[in-house]
Amino acid sequence: MKRAPSSPFTSGLFAVALTSLLALGCEGPEVKPTADGRQNTRAARIEGSLVVQSRARGNAVVFLYHAESPPPPQGSGRPLAFTVIPAAELFGTALGDNSPGPFTAPFALSLVQPGSYVLRGFIDADTCRFVPQPCHVSDFNPWYGVTSEPNAGDVGGGGVDPTNGTTRILEVTTDADGWPVPLTGVSVSFADSATVPFDRPAFQVAEGREFDTASTPVKFLTLTPQQFTGAVDQRPPGFWVQFVDANRDGVPDDTNNDGVPDFWPRVVVRKLADVPDVVDENDLDRNGVVDDEGVDYARVSGGKDGKPDVAVLAAGLVPDTLLAALRDEQGNPRPQPVFVPQLRVAIQNRALDARDPAAPALLSTVPAGRYSVTLVQSTGQTWRVPNELDPTLAEAAGLPGVPSQAFLLDVR
Repeated sequence: MKRAPSSPFTSGLFAVALTSLLALGCEGPEVKPTADGRQNTRAARIEGSLVVQSRARGNAVVFLYHAESPPPPQGSGRPLAFTVIPAAELFGTALGDNSPGPFTAPFALSLVQPGSYVLRGFIDADTCRFVPQPCHVSDFNPWYGVTSEPNAGDVGGGGVDPTNGTTRILEVTTDADGWPVPLTGVSVSFADSATVPFDRPAFQVAEGREFDTASTPVKFLTLTPQQFTGAVDQRPPGFWVQFVDANRDGVPDDTNNDGVPDFWPRVVVRKLADVPDVVDENDLDRNGVVDDEGVDYARVSGGKDGKPDVAVLAAGLVPDTLLAALRDEQGNPRPQPVFVPQLRVAIQNRALDARDPAAPALLSTVPAGRYSVTLVQSTGQTWRVPNELDPTLAEAAGLPGVPSQAFLLDVR
């Protein structure tokens, strides 16, 4: 650590103190740097270059995720760290035009612990440079859920394997002495083919928040789009709906084999922690990874598993009107998404532990408490209520208060 220069006054005090110690025959205490836990931390870095082939202009944002907790739509992970590369550094003299590039710039993520990671990112585009209203200025703000994701016109990107185009898993390993080995030469690519087509699925809820699971087997919610301008700029024209077809075989998926196709957007109804603010239960540090210690609920299969749970309610879109909108005149699935003016959501009085999303476990009872409602688009964009626009939270965050965004499900 660099030491500030000493003044004659402090130097004099040091000399007096040193003389006194020598005169008394005392020895100074032994200093061990490793006694400070922060000095005992061993970390590496991930660094490399951005490669951008795009006409968009704006800052580039790169996020670091645990490989086992990827972001939506593959998972529900939140970034462990991020870095911002200024537009001027990335685009240079081309900042004022719309040439496609390619453009390159270095990036680095520091203090990375050993483990497996993936990189995601986007160009926070200022679309008002080249298109008339409605348009978006660069408005990424990482500190709030309502401002931390891409909007229409932003350009997605990530670390991919150049041999097959799949997501690249980055392994930070250690050397023979246990020191993490830096990863260098990592490439993060962005291209106009990954331009985000629409804003996030911002919504409001028409019904009341009470859900008495003892007397009501299913709670129905009606979601309608809500538009915002200003510090939060989201203007969804409707909900972008499509069949899920993960293997791209042209046949809608039916993962739970109930005879009803799966849809985008997905609905997640998750239990909130019993603390102020919008915090998921068993994720008090808000990193998208289940805490090591927390609430553990009994399962139908018997007892508890000894691990903190991700308590969610069984929920999904009501298919009645969606099926007609998503099929053509011959009854075949439409290849492109369609917009609908509202969504009906059915929430059952069944709770599951979704700690392992691939094998959720049914809980013996529905935990009482507050639950959030989240929509996840196929683009990975999300919207959750409640959020920081809740009037009880907005003022402290410097955001406008919007009463509809205080909605939560009160389960009894």
